[in-house]
Amino acid sequence: MQGKVTVHTSMCKQLPQKQVILTSARLKELPVFLVCHQETLFPYIKDNVKEYLRAHWEEEECQRDVGLLRKQAQEDSSLDGAVPIPLESGSGEEELERVIQAVVDNVHWQMSMDRKTTALKQLQGHMWRAAYATGLVKGEIFEDVVPAIRKWREAGMKVYIYSSGSIEAQKLLFGYSTEGDILELFDGHFDTKIGPKVESESYRRIAASIGCATNNILFLTDIPREANAAEEADTHVAVVIRPGNAGLTDDEKSYYSLISSFTELFLPSST
Repeated sequence: MQGKVTVHTSMCKQLPQKQVILTSARLKELPVFLVCHQETLFPYIKDNVKEYLRAHWEEEECQRDVGLLRKQAQEDSSLDGAVPIPLESGSGEEELERVIQAVVDNVHWQMSMDRKTTALKQLQGHMWRAAYATGLVKGEIFEDVVPAIRKWREAGMKVYIYSSGSIEAQKLLFGYSTEGDILELFDGHFDTKIGPKVESESYRRIAASIGCATNNILFLTDIPREANAAEEADTHVAVVIRPGNAGLTDDEKSYYSLISSFTELFLPSST
């Protein structure tokens, strides 16, 4: 099933204005859009989280982030290696440093486990916002992405992002990319608040939110488990193969429609 993937006109006969391309945009492991971004973003969090917490500790936003991480730590208390975050009693700098270190250790533990909790993603998003705004990091976009999305939109498609990263992190990534601010190319954003990407119900919720049937959506991802969940919701799927992505099994290669570039999507308006 490799080669051109056709978005058939039969997909949109009943809802012609609601034909949708939903793209996965993970912030780790060489995702659909980005070149080697995990080599910048995630080490930045690990290396700078303590400094960030010290600098922003008294701010309301930072305290909300810590509160959410503390709540997540309580939920994770039965997991091996989980790091609790104690409450701060205000007894001095030494205690404050212990609490900050506990937050740092919790963040490092979650990242080592490849956790995708809302609490972790929220703090990461706020840290990345500061880094993007100062030019420390930029989202490096594969060269085929922007021209392809422009063609999709010209063909009347709506394009949405569904990422394990927070919506704020997504907007930072595409707002401060190597192609400039490309947020205008997207009709909306979804994160794991709508549900995990490996659960079929998440794709039904997205379709309901957009206002179209699931079979009017083409989902692009590089993760077979996500593809499987989307298919269970009657969503069309193509698996995107990018350099450095995790390999697919022979069964997965033969089962899924595969593309290595967004330009391989053959839209009705191109015929």
